[in-house]
Amino acid sequence: MKLLEDRIRQDGEVLPGNVLKINSFLNHQIDPQLMMAIGEEFAKRFKDAGVTKILTCEASGIAPAVMAGYALSVPVVFARKKKPSTLNDAVYWADVFSYTKKVTNKICVEEKFLKSDDNLLIIDDFLAHGEAVKGMINVANQAGSSIAGIGVVVAKAFQGGSQWVTDHDLRLESLANIDNFDDGKVHFVGE
Repeated sequence: MKLLEDRIRQDGEVLPGNVLKINSFLNHQIDPQLMMAIGEEFAKRFKDAGVTKILTCEASGIAPAVMAGYALSVPVVFARKKKPSTLNDAVYWADVFSYTKKVTNKICVEEKFLKSDDNLLIIDDFLAHGEAVKGMINVANQAGSSIAGIGVVVAKAFQGGSQWVTDHDLRLESLANIDNFDDGKVHFVGE
């Protein structure tokens, strides 16, 4: 998605450890116009996939997921990283290791929001090693839901998560596919 790639080039910052900081438009401050374009692009790519719900993980996956849900006219469910006191005990749980924060979070989704007849589109902000996606797939499997595909805003193709998804016969749509960060710059696949 050229609009997204241009914005990454303009505002993204490559940090040590293969981390891309894009908090000026996605991970801290949100550009709603860009998020709407991202949501519409996911909707275009998955329009014929029979998506009944979108599943994402808090917090940075929520904005693109909501915009895609709006464009597809389907509900969005987000996995929480902490179980609030208002959440009953009927939840699906999965462990997710955060590459950037170096911590393991337990994500949870209340069982009533995911059913065996759901066909889920899993959306996340980044796909690096694939830990968040694996956790959401685990939750979807516990619910007996099918998976229409995985949509990620940014995939770091060189870190293995993209390969893991495709090796497991899941459809992957990444809007910006990064090949490497050589010389401290973002290089997209195919350049």
